[in-house]
Amino acid sequence: MEKEIMKQTDLVTVAEIEKDLRYISGLIKQKGREILSTYTITPPQFVALQWLFEEGDMTIGELSNKMYLAFSTTTDLIDRMEKNELVKRVKDEKDRRVVRIHLLNEGVRIIDEVIKKRQVYLNDILANFSEEEVNFLQKNLKKLHENMKKS
Repeated sequence: MEKEIMKQTDLVTVAEIEKDLRYISGLIKQKGREILSTYTITPPQFVALQWLFEEGDMTIGELSNKMYLAFSTTTDLIDRMEKNELVKRVKDEKDRRVVRIHLLNEGVRIIDEVIKKRQVYLNDILANFSEEEVNFLQKNLKKLHENMKKS
């Protein structure tokens, strides 16, 4: 009986954690879109820039897979980003048949500025937390992320 009650409590806790994470994710996305509204890029373009910033040059197919978009949608996205001089297509040095998407300085500048603005926003929110609470949160979010990547 006690074990059954424990499982029920755990399910309630897990449901609350999932709900909080969903709400936090939504608020971060909303704030990110507010920040992006002062730039000439769309949220999907920003996501593409982030992937290129974090992972380096990649093919449209690789980027499509990372973003869970159709190849044709990603191609259109890259076309617009190339026109705005955020990225450029470059031939792979090892295999000239392969074309990679390369992040240009303007794309790096936008990523850098937007991420810094997001960090300022988060820093303002965390101002109400003690140093220990921030460290605990960071440690446990990292642990959660690592475990989620494994599953």
